[in-house]
Amino acid sequence: MATRDAVLAELKSVTDPISGGDIVSSGMVRALTVEDGTVRFVIEIDASQAKMMEPVRAEAEAKVKALDGVNNVSAMLTAHSAKAPPDLKPGRKAEPSGPQPIPGIERIVAIASGKGGVGKSTVSANLACALAAEGRRVGLLDADVYGPSQPRMLGISGRPASPDGKTILPMRNHGVTMMSMGLMTNEDQAVVWRGPMLMGALEQMMRQVQWGALDVLLVDLPPGTGDVQMTLTQKFPVDGAIVVSTPQDVALLDARKGIDMFNQMKTPIFGLIENMSTHICTKCGHEEHVFGHGGVAAEARKIGVPLLAELPLHLDIRLAADGGAPIVVSKPESAEAQSFRSLARDLIAKGQA
Repeated sequence: MATRDAVLAELKSVTDPISGGDIVSSGMVRALTVEDGTVRFVIEIDASQAKMMEPVRAEAEAKVKALDGVNNVSAMLTAHSAKAPPDLKPGRKAEPSGPQPIPGIERIVAIASGKGGVGKSTVSANLACALAAEGRRVGLLDADVYGPSQPRMLGISGRPASPDGKTILPMRNHGVTMMSMGLMTNEDQAVVWRGPMLMGALEQMMRQVQWGALDVLLVDLPPGTGDVQMTLTQKFPVDGAIVVSTPQDVALLDARKGIDMFNQMKTPIFGLIENMSTHICTKCGHEEHVFGHGGVAAEARKIGVPLLAELPLHLDIRLAADGGAPIVVSKPESAEAQSFRSLARDLIAKGQA
């Protein structure tokens, strides 16, 4: 396998066109990892140099990929900007602080869960398709950087284009405009990033993607209450959050933490969704509450927010998502699809989507 030293030695043969030296000595190579034949690194540049530096990135990637023992290479440009100190002279406006809107996007709605495995991403994909079916202009940002699943669920593959090296063109299917870190990496490739890189990736996917004119941008958040959630609510005007949970007590314990996080961030809770609420046997029609029932409804009453939906546990929902066409698209007349359509209509009627 290739070693870190071997990769650095190869990168030293790539010239920095600005300084005339090599990109390693210039301090441009950051976050280099070499593990099991996979090499990842970023080249830090000034934002105004993106077009000039793209050939440098391509050359660095090609040279590293040619090394013995290297199977995969991920090389990305990342821009930094040196901000001038604040100008405190009278009559000058201070730089804007706090959440800043994204031009063209009317509403931002976060889809969250306290823990993983409750079907939050499946709900996000189906809700996005349901809103599109109701005539809304919908965007879906897969902000679950460590476990991006929206490309598979929406049947989208390929790499997004960047016509100018600064902006990213999102992908589109089933009437939904979508962006995901899963489009930037191989499906089985792990994203090994610390908090600052996560936050930077979220800001880039929000601000540098050409979302166009959207009625609503749904943000499929990772589980928990970490850096991505805090960055989203602090940097962008999130209109509200929808919290997804299954009925059992363990899931509700974590959902309460997610709700408390949004309360601390002053983000309104649009309501709760009880997912996998009930299962109806396809052979005999018997209804069974596999994970219990009513826990999410009781929690919604307790905190004074609506119970938006009780969504079923059904094999067709899972098969449709794995197949790249959510059940709202693949079986639009089914009872399961109509549950999502009803949820979409309710949010539209309330002016929340």
